[in-house]
Amino acid sequence: MADSLYLSLWYPNLRLAALPEKLTAVLGAFAAHGGETRVYAATVWPVNWSEAPVFQRIYGQGERGAEPRQAVEEALELLHEDYAYEFQIGWHLWELESGAGLDDRWVREPRLVHVTGFGPLFDEGVYEQDGHIRLDFGSDAPFLEEDADLDAVGAQHVEDNVRRLVELTGAVEKSSGATARLLWSELGESLAQRLAARLGMRN
Repeated sequence: MADSLYLSLWYPNLRLAALPEKLTAVLGAFAAHGGETRVYAATVWPVNWSEAPVFQRIYGQGERGAEPRQAVEEALELLHEDYAYEFQIGWHLWELESGAGLDDRWVREPRLVHVTGFGPLFDEGVYEQDGHIRLDFGSDAPFLEEDADLDAVGAQHVEDNVRRLVELTGAVEKSSGATARLLWSELGESLAQRLAARLGMRN
């Protein structure tokens, strides 16, 4: 069963004024690890997720996107302790494409990762649980493909996706100076345990 996958990052004694620098570093790390160099969209949420955004801009994909620093500067002009700052950036992973009447095939496609920086008072201090910065990778299916019968090629693509995930999580932690990180899922299941079981079943 597919689950949603997240990475939470925490920083010691983080002041709100330092959040733009951290977000820029996290977004900038994607380019070297299978991601886009530019940001697709930025949204600013006040108070909690049920409120309407106070800022939203869609830059576009590829060359139409915004440089991470530019996107962060524009969104964080509205710097408030009870705001959350969400950015979307592309990250390329192998995914199994199935179609009616067609053989399954592996394609490397971009998926949008949501990178969110939390003000300390947003949603009653949700940063304590979710991190000062949270990366939402979406479905964990590309790292497991639990519904597919993996052959050697498929297993190699899944392992490549996992390697990219490991490298990216290490890179965003190091580049942004995080002192704690947690890779977690919505259902609370361990990706590492599920992956070990998945590849163990194949062997």
